[in-house]
Parts: sequence; C-alpha cells; structure tokens
Amino acid sequence: MEKENKMGTMPEKRLIVSMSVPIMISMLVQALYNIVDSVFVAKISENALTAVTLAFPMQNLLIAVGTGTGVGMNALLSRSLGEKEFKNSDAAANNGIFLAIISFLVFMVIGIFGAGPFIASQSDNPEIVKLGTEYLQVVMCFSLGLFFQICFERLLQSTGLTVLSMFSQLTGAIVNIILDPILIFGLLGAPKLGVRGAAIATVIGQSIACIVGLTLNVKKNKEINFSLKAVFSPKGSIIKQIYFVGVPSIIMVSIGSIMTYLMDLILMGFSSTAVAVFGVYFKLQSFFFMPIFGLNNGLVPVLAYNYGAKKRSRIDNSLHFSVKLAIVIMCCGTLVFELIPKTLLSMFSATDNMVSIGVPALRIIAVHFPVAAISIVLSSTFMAFAKSYYSLIVSVMRQIGVLVPVAYILGKITGNVNAVWWCFPIAEVVSLIVTLFCFNRIKKTVLDKI
Repeated sequence: MEKENKMGTMPEKRLIVSMSVPIMISMLVQALYNIVDSVFVAKISENALTAVTLAFPMQNLLIAVGTGTGVGMNALLSRSLGEKEFKNSDAAANNGIFLAIISFLVFMVIGIFGAGPFIASQSDNPEIVKLGTEYLQVVMCFSLGLFFQICFERLLQSTGLTVLSMFSQLTGAIVNIILDPILIFGLLGAPKLGVRGAAIATVIGQSIACIVGLTLNVKKNKEINFSLKAVFSPKGSIIKQIYFVGVPSIIMVSIGSIMTYLMDLILMGFSSTAVAVFGVYFKLQSFFFMPIFGLNNGLVPVLAYNYGAKKRSRIDNSLHFSVKLAIVIMCCGTLVFELIPKTLLSMFSATDNMVSIGVPALRIIAVHFPVAAISIVLSSTFMAFAKSYYSLIVSVMRQIGVLVPVAYILGKITGNVNAVWWCFPIAEVVSLIVTLFCFNRIKKTVLDKI
C-alpha cells in the first residue's frame, strides 16, 4: 500500500489521457445511447418524444444525486489515498455504497406517488401525460441499478482504474441500445411496449452495468477493502465529509433539472414542438458535453491526489492541458451544429415545423460550446479541493439567475421562439466570468499555499 499511485508519478499529459479517455469513450457511448433512445421514441410519435423530454428533469435529478454523492466519495477517497490514510479511503467507499441504497429507496417512493403529478404539471395533453408517467415511473422505481452503477464506476475512477470503469458503462449503454428497438417495437417475439419499453431497456442496462462494476471492484480494485458490515454500519463523520463536497454537486446538477423544467414551461407556451426541439438539443449536445464531463471526472481524482501529496506543478500542468483539450473538442461540436443542423434533426423524424424551429435553435445555442468548455474544466478544481460551493454558486447563477429569466424575457418581448435560444450563449458568458473569479480565489487560498 506504500507504493505511489500513478496519479502522483505518471507524466501529466499521459496521465490525463489515461484517466480521462476511457471515461470519455464510455460517456460518448452513453451519449450515443441517449440519441438512439430518442430516435426510437421519436418514431412512435412527436408526443412520445415530448413526453420523454418532460420526464427528463426528474430523471436528471436521480443522476444528480448519484453523481453528486459519487463526486464527494471520489474526492475523499482520492485525497485519503494521496495522504496515505487508507482507513478513510475504505470508509469512503463503504459509506458511499450505503448512500446509494438510501438514495434508491427515496426515489422509489417518489416514483410511485409523484411521477404522474410531475408530468401533468407541464402538459394538459392526455397522451403526453400518460406516456411521460409510464416512462418516469419505471425509471424511478427501478433505479437501484443506476445508483450502484454510478457508485462502482466512481470507485474505479478514484483509484485510477478508469479503463475498467469504461467497461462497466460501455456494457450498460450497449445493452440499452440493443434492447431499445426490441422492447419499443416488439421485435424478436418481445411484447411491443412503446415508451415503457424504452424505460425498461434503460433500467436493465443500468442493472447489468452495476453488476459489471461490482465485479471489477471486488476483483481488481486492490486499494479498497469492501465489507458488508462496514456498508451497513455507516459513519456519520465520513458521510458528512462525502456530502460536504457532494451536496453542492448534487444541488448544482439538480439546478439543471429546475432549469429544464422551467424551460419546458416557457417553450410549451409556444408549442409542444418547441419542447421536442429542446429535448432533441439536449440529446445531441450530450455527444460533445459528455466527453468534457468525462475529462472532468478523470481530472478530479488527479487534482485531489496531487493536492493531498502537495505536488503543485502536477496540478498546474494537468489543468493547462485539460483546458486546451476541452476547447478543441467543443469547437468541433460548434462546427457540427452550425454546418449540418437539418441533418441532425432528421435523425429524429422531424416534421417541417420541427425543422423550422430546430435549425436556428441548434445554430444559436452552439455558439457557447467553447466557452462552456473552459468553465467545466476549471470547475474540477472546486470539487477536487473541497470547494464545491463555488460550483453551486456558478450553476445557480447561470441557470436560474440568468438563463431562465433571459429566456422568459426574450420570449415575452419578441413573441418569437427563436429569440429564446439566445439565453444559452448569454448565460454561458456570464458563467465564465464568475467561474474565473472563483478560480482566482482557489488559486490564492489553496494552490498558492502548496
């Protein structure tokens, strides 16, 4: 156990690539699944696509709790390894598993009683409400696989085994992609389940991914000692440390759920087609944002480890390389959205009306991608150095303080849905300014003292 982890010895560029690329690949496959899933649902009807879009805020809340808890566990575990505090790293892992179980139980209850009212609060179309409720109830009531999948993947990432975490996520996404058409359209003798089939395919994929993740951790993750007794004997002090970093991250991602919910309401004032376009945008943008979040996920344990090991130059070099890489990826995303928006929309069986709304939407929104890249990478320092409240401040300001109000005002002033999309570039510029301010505070109070 005294042997130095690769996060403290491997050359920085090579380390970032080795840590992040497997996560980026798995997240690209996840993004591909998100797109394929919506492509299949769109073939049912535009109402089906709208229903799944309306379910997204609550679905995103599940992911927020899972990933936020994982971020807190990841940061504590990686920092403890860097400090050679191996009892704390084991406790972080076992308490993280316990928190995944509790999260599932809470969301199962919410799914049973709250899915229907949540969808009905956004639409009075009976078909959309019915389809959205069917989809959301399945996703929430069988979310144990999701919480375990995220937990086990984060454990692999926190000790540098990102290639193995890639296998877990790839397995879940591939199973999902295969099962989608089978269960939605009733192929190979399976019942034709429509939107509910898409949800079932999702939870089956998550469950298989969690089994793969558990197996890889038990067999390959030698830096963590797992214990059922420790899982069901939670320690308040460890949970407090996990959530000190994790809660701001949970709230930060949850703000995204609030934002999408409010944007759905604003866009529904124009048409359900505008909501469908918004849903399509979120699926398409994930193909470029997911790799950046993968880069972020690979960077956080590197920064946390080297912070614990007091290696300032490795932190600086890792950040500089990651920012440049993120900007290049996002510039590619902007070019794709600007050059072939109609082709992208055609993948979702877009009607002429949907194309007329969607083409300017994609082109306008894509302007902010490179700016977002800088903010996302710099925010990794907030999580790695236990300053996640900075991420919370930036996220609340961007999505609730700027994006939604600007969208509402532009819609009211112009009466044109195309004007609403400018809220994204405007909010991202403001977000970058605040992120740079917070990062400068981190530099002065944390980095400069190493």
